[in-house]
Amino acid sequence: MNLERVPNEEKLNLCRKYYLGGFAFLPFLWLVNVVWFFKEAFMKPAYNEQPQIKTYVKRSALGVLLWVAVLTTWITIFQHFRAQWGEVADYLSFTIPLGVE
Repeated sequence: MNLERVPNEEKLNLCRKYYLGGFAFLPFLWLVNVVWFFKEAFMKPAYNEQPQIKTYVKRSALGVLLWVAVLTTWITIFQHFRAQWGEVADYLSFTIPLGVE
């Protein structure tokens, strides 16, 4: 989609939809929102809808960073303690590595 051809009201509507969609455990939408609308929010000349778009882009970036932090923490903890957790970790695993007691 070329954002240059889209009216400002529609840009705001689309940005809002991606922002709200991220709350449905779809943080990838927040990443797309940040990538697509960063130039619109911070590099274009000012227009009426721009402050709201900036807010959505900033909040989307914060949401992505939060998800990355939480996911990285969980992956680190799980990999570190998987063998100690025994059966519980096996039920949480998609594949069970061989050679670990």
